[in-house]
Amino acid sequence: MRRLLLNQLILWKKSEQRKPLMLKGVRQVGKTWLLKEFGEKYYENTAYFNFDEQGELKQYFETTKDVSRILQNLALINGAPIHPGRTLVIFDEIQECPAALNTLKYFRENAPEYHIACTGSLLGVRVSRRESFPVGKIEFLPVYPMTFTEFLWALGEEKLVQYIDNIDSLDPVPDIFFNQLHEKLKMYFITGGMPESVRAWAEDKDVARVQKVLRDILDAYELDFSKHAEIKDIAKLGLIWSSIPSQLSRENKKFMYRAVKEGVRAREYEDALTWLCNAGLGHKIYRNTKPSLPVSAYDDLGAFKLYAADVGLLRRLALLDPVSFGEGNRLFLEFKGALSENYILQSLVTQYEGLPRYWSSGATAEVDFTIQRGNDIIPIEVKSDENTRGKSFSLYNQKYAPLIRVRFSLRNLKKDNNLINVPMFLADHLDKFIGLALGH
Repeated sequence: MRRLLLNQLILWKKSEQRKPLMLKGVRQVGKTWLLKEFGEKYYENTAYFNFDEQGELKQYFETTKDVSRILQNLALINGAPIHPGRTLVIFDEIQECPAALNTLKYFRENAPEYHIACTGSLLGVRVSRRESFPVGKIEFLPVYPMTFTEFLWALGEEKLVQYIDNIDSLDPVPDIFFNQLHEKLKMYFITGGMPESVRAWAEDKDVARVQKVLRDILDAYELDFSKHAEIKDIAKLGLIWSSIPSQLSRENKKFMYRAVKEGVRAREYEDALTWLCNAGLGHKIYRNTKPSLPVSAYDDLGAFKLYAADVGLLRRLALLDPVSFGEGNRLFLEFKGALSENYILQSLVTQYEGLPRYWSSGATAEVDFTIQRGNDIIPIEVKSDENTRGKSFSLYNQKYAPLIRVRFSLRNLKKDNNLINVPMFLADHLDKFIGLALGH
């Protein structure tokens, strides 16, 4: 396995302004593996502490805020000295010990020479509850599911990755690469980007094992609902979560509370929906009424779409059988192209700050996503079949005359005036293609 985030961890290690680092992301997205791999490759040794498995650790943080004493105790538990700059200290599942979480500010203020990295699940939920949190004393790094590029690495397809990395023009991709990447992308729609699922396919090519892994992850998430959410929201969370495939299979994909349960009102389910998004399980994409800055000023807070954190989890949640892999382009077309949109969204959130929006003009036109790149708003259309004509995209172009437009489809790489057609398997490299189109 190989993760692009290792590059950011290296920058953190070298930074003179380094703060304790917090990796946040949904459960089983690979946070712990990433830190252990980082420690093994770039430090003399690693001191690993898991607050979920080692409950006795909590007493060392609850009885003192003295960092020196805490480090002495941790060294005894570790069975080896903890050296500044040479030992990576990992606090895993730190949200299970609020005292340890709060102590991070003292590491920052009194012992900045020590390299402290943590993982936390459901941290967004904790922060939203305004529990004690060392604001300003921690550096955050979000961990998302593995990208398609990382999926290719896991399969040992370095040559395909190297070819993509070397693309330096908007010329069509040769068939020998196009066809391979197209087939690999279909398999990515089956596995998604959760590391255990990717590993199951990379090691054994066992679809049944992939199915079980994804089901186990979904079951773990649903267990989190009952363990960590307020009692009043547990049942609502389950209903919202299971409704995502049907919400996205509707023509305009706008989230409808009545599709969760007949007769419910928005205010009854808003807290549960917020919990789901704060936990990182879903992406709430607002309708934007005008592509201007600041983007949030033009959000229609009453209209949004809800996507899943991972395309493989969405497929499994929807009970779409992997047999569809062999049925032409069905995976891309299923649920009105929802799997394709979810995949593109996953790629966008790893490349750009701030969640994308979508744009619509009444009931007459809609553009799937808009992103902010610098001070430019760029519209993005996702086409899951060979037909790439879109009246909405043309209307948007006439109305706002954007500097550049992007269409993801099953067709080849091409630039036509201000429109770039990007094959979906190149989504991870969108920013490079926009730069090429603009001559940067």
